[in-house]
Amino acid sequence: MLQYQIDRIDHQVSKDRSQTGVFLIGPLERGQATTLGNSLRRVLMGGLEGSAVTAVRIAGINHEYATIPGVREDVLDILLNCKQISVDSRSQELEIGRLVVTGPAEVKAKDIQFSSQVEVVDGDRPIATVHEGHNLELELHVERGIGYRPVDRRNEETSAIDLLQIDAVFMPITKVNFTIDETAVAEGGSTRERLKMELVTDGSTSPDDALAEAANQLIELFQPLATVSMVEETPEEPEPAAEAQIPLEELNLSVRAYNCLKRAQVNSVSDLMGFSYEDLLEIKNFGSKSADEVIEALERIGISIPQSRTSA
Repeated sequence: MLQYQIDRIDHQVSKDRSQTGVFLIGPLERGQATTLGNSLRRVLMGGLEGSAVTAVRIAGINHEYATIPGVREDVLDILLNCKQISVDSRSQELEIGRLVVTGPAEVKAKDIQFSSQVEVVDGDRPIATVHEGHNLELELHVERGIGYRPVDRRNEETSAIDLLQIDAVFMPITKVNFTIDETAVAEGGSTRERLKMELVTDGSTSPDDALAEAANQLIELFQPLATVSMVEETPEEPEPAAEAQIPLEELNLSVRAYNCLKRAQVNSVSDLMGFSYEDLLEIKNFGSKSADEVIEALERIGISIPQSRTSA
C-alpha cells in the first residue's frame, strides 16, 4: 500500500473569523487523488455537524414583513443578518440568546447574550441600527444539525405566532476546492499524483478539525465492507403436512395390502406419496385391486398420487 503524507501549506483567518486551510496530500497512485478529493469534498460540504440560528423573536412583531419603529432595518433585513451569524454551540439542546438595546446603538452579534455553551464567532457582524429613544428586544434560537433545513411551513401554525422561523444552514464548511498535480514521478518513471485541497470554514471549526472529521466519517462508512463475508443461507425445508405424518395403520387397509406395503418398507402416508399407481403395481404380490384400495384410502384424507412416473 502506497504511503502518503499530508502537509498544511497555508492557514489564514479572515476579519469575519472565517478560516482557510490548504493541504497537500501525496504521493498517490493514478486515480486515487480524484477518488479521495471527491469523497472528502462530499462529506465536508454536506456531512459535518454545525450550529445555526433557526428562529428569531422580536418584541412587538408577529410577521416578517413588518417594520420596527425607530429601527433602520426592517424585519426581513434583521432576519437575514441573524441568519448570517456564525455560532458554535457545544450543546445538543436548543440554546436561546437574548438582546435588549436602547438607542442610539449599532447592534452587533457580540451584544447577544448566550449561555457558556454558545460562542459567537464573528462578534462584529451587524444586526440592526436603533435610533435614539427607541428599543429593540430580540430572542435568538440556536440549534445543531447537518446540512440545510428549510422552514417547515406546515408547523408554523403550531408554533408561537411571534417566533419567526429561519431557513437554517448548519454547514460549517463554506467552500471546498481541490486540484490534482501529476508532475510527481516515482522510481522507474511511473507517474504519481498529489492532491491539493483548499477548505474555507465559517470559523466555528478549523480546517484541520474539519478534514479529520470528514476522514473519520469515511472510515466508518467503509469499515463494514472490510469485514463483510458472504454466507449463503440454506433454505429451510418445508415441514411435512399433518396428513403425510399419518401412520400406515390408520388407513384401515386390508391385511393383504397392509402386509405387502410393510414388506416394501412403506410405514406412513409420506412414504406412499413417493409412489405412483405404476409403482404400486410393481410391489410384489400387490395387484390392481390393492392399488385401487390404497388410492381410495389416500383420497379420503385429501391426498392423490399420479398414475405414472412421467406425470409425477
